[in-house]
Parts: sequence; C-alpha cells; structure tokens
Amino acid sequence: MGKVISIANQKGGVGKTTTAINLAASLAAIEHPTLIIDIDPQSNSTSGLGIDSKTVTNSIYEIMIGSADLTESIRETELDFLDLVPAHINLVGAEIEMIDRDERERILKKAVAEARERYDFVIIDCPPSLGLLTINALTASDSIVIPVQCEYFALEGLGQLLNTIKIVRQHLNPELDIEGVLLTMYDTRTRLSNQVAEEVKRYFDDRVFKAVISRNVRLAEAPSFGKPALLYDSMSVGAKNYLALAREIIKKNRKLFKNSPVLSN
Repeated sequence: MGKVISIANQKGGVGKTTTAINLAASLAAIEHPTLIIDIDPQSNSTSGLGIDSKTVTNSIYEIMIGSADLTESIRETELDFLDLVPAHINLVGAEIEMIDRDERERILKKAVAEARERYDFVIIDCPPSLGLLTINALTASDSIVIPVQCEYFALEGLGQLLNTIKIVRQHLNPELDIEGVLLTMYDTRTRLSNQVAEEVKRYFDDRVFKAVISRNVRLAEAPSFGKPALLYDSMSVGAKNYLALAREIIKKNRKLFKNSPVLSN
C-alpha cells in the first residue's frame, strides 16, 4: 500500500515544485516506484520532467472534471521507477467546473486509490494557493511536506496553511499528518539562513527534516532542461540534498518498506 504525500505551501517561491520533482526522482532512484501528480495549473512539474503540456491529451484536469481516469493519464519519464500525471493550462478553470460535482473535495482521493496499489510513493505538487485543488490534494494524502525558504518572512502565511490542515483533518481527512518541514534555499555563508533555520526549528521542533536543501546553481538550471537534478548533474549539491531527504522519508516510513535498499546503507 503506497504512501501519498502532498508538497504544499501557499506562499510562492519556496521551492515547492523543485521539491516535488527532485524528491520524486530521488525516491525513484532508490528503486521505489513513484508517481508524481502535477495539480498546479502552472504545470512546472510537467515541464520540469521534460513533457510539453501542450502535447498532453489526458491530464489531471480531465481527471478532476471526470472525463478521464488516473490510469489513462499516466506518462512515463526518463527514470525507470518514476511516472507522471501531467498538468495542463485548462486546470486554471477546474475549480469552477468542480463546484457542482458530488463530493468535490474527494475527487482526487478516489482517483488516487488505485495508484496506492501500484506505487510505493505518490507525490502531489500542489498549487501556491489554498483553493479546491489543494484541498483535494490534502484530502487524498497521508501526509504533507512543507517547504520553507531560508529568507525573510519565512514563516509568513504558515499559520493559514496549518489552519487549513486542521480544517481538513476535522472534516475530510482525520489521518492527515505533517511528514515534515523542509528548509530550502539554505546558504551556509549567510547569518540570515542560520537565523531562519533556528526560528523554523523553534516553531516546528522535531518536525523539521534533518536534510536541508542548499542554494545550488545546478538545481536551479535543471528544470530548463526538463530533468531532475539527479539526471542533470548527479554529483551536484542539490541532487545529494534531495537524496538525503528521500532516505530520511523512507527511514521514517520503514514499516511500509522493510526491504528497501536504503535501509541497508
């Protein structure tokens, strides 16, 4: 039974899509069958994995409005253990089209149910908002990874996200857990990064991942080539950071994956 993890933060520019792509790629590199679902209308996870959204026929949009199912929307990627459900610009209007659908908050949960049997991990890249698409993602998920950038106002808006998580738990998904808070864009040379890291750890305590994502040129360049950092430059700091995060998540969920290669490392 696979685990579904949403990558969410309504604040833009925190490394959310970078985390979705590279965490999914790292899990796949450790030979865990992984599906990444791009539910962000900007389609950055789709293009970041080398797929032109203009060429997509079935996407998460068709799934959300009920004209396609998950199986026929899955696309293979360059990585053997990584598949993608792409996004399309039509997703911009999906929330309006979903309004009159029965159980509109649970559409994605029903669609993802079959993927749990096929994949060890399902990673959902959420839009930078707390609308119906993100509510669907949180309702479908077992847990959430919250990227927080090591810059000024890092904790700005997180109270609203935590309140949304609380509401989802109360009304839609009582099992939703915080997988962890991920520090991104960390720069060891600056006092600011260290101060922000301390503040986030004080606020979230042991829910902050030990793995930290450093500022890295290769990590920033990789999406323009349609590749995760592991394929663009496997020796880059960014690729190594996300491999460390993947190993940490696998170890945290060791009961689900007793035979994982990472646990013998």
